[in-house]
Amino acid sequence: MNRRSLLKHSLAAAAVTAFPTIVPAHVLGGRLAPSNRLNIGQIGCGRIARGHDLPETMKNESARVMAVCDVDSRRKDLGKTFIEGWYRENRPDDKVSVTTYDDYRELLANPDIDGVIISTPDHWHAQPAIEAALAGKDIYLQKPTSLTVEEGRMMSDTVHRTGVVFQLGSQQRSIDPWPQFRHACELVRNGRIGRLTAVKVGLPSDPAGGDPSPMPVPDNLNYEMWLGSTPYVPYTVDRVHPQDDFSRPGWLRCEQFGAGMITGWGVHHIDIAHWGMGTEYTGPIELDATASFPVEGLWNVHGPYHVTAKYANGVEMTIDGELPNGVRFEGTDGHIFVSRGRVAVTASDPDYGKSEAFQTSLTDPEALKIGEGDLRLYASPEQHANWLDCMKSRELTISPAEVAHRSCTACLIAHISMKLPRKLHWDPVNERFQNDDEANRMLSRSQRWPYGYENVPVLARG
Repeated sequence: MNRRSLLKHSLAAAAVTAFPTIVPAHVLGGRLAPSNRLNIGQIGCGRIARGHDLPETMKNESARVMAVCDVDSRRKDLGKTFIEGWYRENRPDDKVSVTTYDDYRELLANPDIDGVIISTPDHWHAQPAIEAALAGKDIYLQKPTSLTVEEGRMMSDTVHRTGVVFQLGSQQRSIDPWPQFRHACELVRNGRIGRLTAVKVGLPSDPAGGDPSPMPVPDNLNYEMWLGSTPYVPYTVDRVHPQDDFSRPGWLRCEQFGAGMITGWGVHHIDIAHWGMGTEYTGPIELDATASFPVEGLWNVHGPYHVTAKYANGVEMTIDGELPNGVRFEGTDGHIFVSRGRVAVTASDPDYGKSEAFQTSLTDPEALKIGEGDLRLYASPEQHANWLDCMKSRELTISPAEVAHRSCTACLIAHISMKLPRKLHWDPVNERFQNDDEANRMLSRSQRWPYGYENVPVLARG
């Protein structure tokens, strides 16, 4: 067993042996008795946190956001102001005073916090989630789950073994604001379009550009920690996030921090494809892809692309930027297409071509109904509310860690396929490519000390 494999197994085992029965404090009662509130900490307070995660969480009376952390002290302070202002305006009887942290590990050490929302850049998803699980905190994690398949596996295993409640921000599964996705998947799973033969996923791609010229690091930004486990590169605002507003950040377009739209939107749509296919706990067995990548400028995530992924059930999935943005299920008796329609997540979401929310070749109104005796899928009113409900019930959320990891993995291995000019054969049980050492080396990345899950100390508990 090599060092990396040994470390993976050691850390996963430690999550079991050191914490055989982690039970978050709120499960034991006591603190929740008079108010029935769950204390939430927000890690990362940028665009998606302010525009989506915080408002959707705070509107639930069972939640009380009491802490915020960000490596950008300006965003941290604005986050405190935003949260306290929201409570003053919407629930004036709640006297909320938000504690601020520069380091998320200090937030995780606060015993009063029951759960955390992680709304950080993609390269800072898996490690805080692993450490939150080890600290006994329930987790709401923005997608994608990880930067690599290896760290995603470690994240899912650690969540499973510690028993914390995990929810991925794959909100297309929830009824609010997009009930059409669940309905489409139920129709497909109940055979309304016959035997499923193909799935076509339309995702956008990002433009090239960005100024790579080095700039002085702003005094309010801990750039060293922002880079985290990734290699050191000079600071430029187009590589990080805007300093004057909360518009779409440049890191989304840099491969150092994410894979681009194949994971950015891909986790959403491929998650729905898996839901409709009934392949939530597995993945493709064969991939073949082409893609173009920018040769100039700072932003270097994929441009136009085409991916074909075959599954063991015989279904072939096509992922292509030229397809309508959404998911099309094709069967022997018809097709169903589903998308977000014209409903955005945040005000700064780009317009990637809005498609009709639901289209089908089925003409019989009765065929579009789900009746008694039909298979029904998990019903979640809203993604954050479902997480909070499950924090109390200790039941699985609608987007648990393993399902989230599998959706992300399908995207990540599609990205690997874009890089390699050959057909790849994937083993979804062992999560390895068959007879392809070069592809398997791309399932992980080196971790820059002292960051990265390889450098997470197992927290001692008495």
